[in-house]
Amino acid sequence: MSAVHPSAIIHPKATIGAHCEIGPYCVIGEHVTLGSECRLHSHVVIGGHTKLGKANEIFPFASIGLKTQDLKWNGGVTGTQIGDGNTFREYVTVHSATRDGEVTRIGSRNHILAYCHIAHNCTLGDRIIMSNVATLAGHVVVEDFAVIGGLAAVHQFCRIGKMAMIGGCSKVVQDIPPFMMADGNPAKTRTINKTGMERNGVSEAAQRALRTAYKILFREGLTISNAITKVEKKLPPLPEVKHLVRFVRASERGIGK
Repeated sequence: MSAVHPSAIIHPKATIGAHCEIGPYCVIGEHVTLGSECRLHSHVVIGGHTKLGKANEIFPFASIGLKTQDLKWNGGVTGTQIGDGNTFREYVTVHSATRDGEVTRIGSRNHILAYCHIAHNCTLGDRIIMSNVATLAGHVVVEDFAVIGGLAAVHQFCRIGKMAMIGGCSKVVQDIPPFMMADGNPAKTRTINKTGMERNGVSEAAQRALRTAYKILFREGLTISNAITKVEKKLPPLPEVKHLVRFVRASERGIGK
């Protein structure tokens, strides 16, 4: 059985998993599904066609799954899908997608701190940290283990790579490659994220290769195409190097240099 405070308002068609805790004055809409063991502290609003996995913890005044702020909204059924074990702190907003059939998607075990905003059609991986008041515009992609500093703002359609770290108050207008640190206004890639890689078990060999890749991409004055070719020729085909090359090659907005 789930523990539901008597002041909470839950639509009779909502699906509530086992052993959930739903605190005072929470509001849960008709098309919402909560997995087991979710905890909503108080004054949480979950609406739209929204599905959460198990063991998510949501703090007061967070709002998840409501209508996009995008002016291109033209009706239809849009969704928000969230994995397991995420934390959404106070006043976090996560918006549904814009067009019929589209989804805003968040993975598992992410830590989203107070006042963060995740806009329509964003795609987040796993184990991401967004510090207070970090903001993602629409269609942003954030890969696993990335860290976005407080008050940072990410432009629409940008991508943040795996284990990348964005400094606080940064303005991100281009893609930030995986395993790198970026900072500034606009944000520029400064060096490798050595501490992040160490914490997440990246080998010493891969760290050395990525440091060399950083120098080739950002210090030698080469075009991106020529730099990628040099990285592939000079460095061992480690999984991390391959991921970096794929990410940079696929960039549509360019990378923050």
